[in-house]
Amino acid sequence: MNFKDNKAIYLQIADRIGDLILSGAFPPESKVPSVRELAAEIEVNANTVARTYEYLQQSGVIYTKRGLGYFVSPDAKEKIIATRREQLMKGEMDYFLGQLKAVGITPNELQEMYQDYLSK
Repeated sequence: MNFKDNKAIYLQIADRIGDLILSGAFPPESKVPSVRELAAEIEVNANTVARTYEYLQQSGVIYTKRGLGYFVSPDAKEKIIATRREQLMKGEMDYFLGQLKAVGITPNELQEMYQDYLSK
């Protein structure tokens, strides 16, 4: 896994797990890799993965079964989508819209671009 400098590694790992849940690679109630397995797979410290799992558990995306490991929550997809939508609308969208305004892209142009994107 290639990490970027602009976001904490544990959050990047959480995003990747979220992507896998959204894609169906980790369906609801399925077991996710153990802390040690994932740490070895992506070549990070096990403490970083443990922090990721703690974050995902607090977010309600995964839960533990004592002695068995971590599992995907039944409503994990909905929670991930809601969180990402909120992050997009509060942070990234404001910057994006500011950039559109700065370079003079009109709402009609944006709508056309978005429609073209959706038709691909």
